[in-house]
Amino acid sequence: MIKDSNWRPLPNFLTIRQSSIEGLGLFATKNIKEGTDLGITHVYDSRFHDNYLRLPLGAFVNHHEIPNCKAVIGQEDEKFGKVKHIRIVAVKDIKKGDELTVKYIINKLDNPNWEYEYEITQ
Repeated sequence: MIKDSNWRPLPNFLTIRQSSIEGLGLFATKNIKEGTDLGITHVYDSRFHDNYLRLPLGAFVNHHEIPNCKAVIGQEDEKFGKVKHIRIVAVKDIKKGDELTVKYIINKLDNPNWEYEYEITQ
C-alpha cells in the first residue's frame, strides 16, 4: 500500500512529450531558473547490470551538445538520506515549453565508473 500519496515520478513543472531530438523528451511546463535542482535521474544499486537504476527523469532526458542542464553525482539526498545517485541541475534559465537536455556519452556502460563520462563536470 502506498502511504505517501504525494509522490510523483516527475516534478510538477516537467512533462514528457514527443521530442525533435529523439523519441520522447522532458519539457518544462513552467519557467525554470538557472541553478534549479531538477531531481534524481539514477540511483546506485550494484544489483543492476550497469549498477544504476534509471528513474523517469533519467529515462526521458535527451542528449544535446549545448545542454541546458548538467548531471551531478551525489552521495546524500535531503529527503532520502545517504544514497549514491545522479541528479540534474539547470545550467541556464529554461523557458516554459523548452526541452531539458544534458550532454552525455551514450553506451559507455562497460566502464564501471560510467557516471564520470556523463559529463558531470560541465
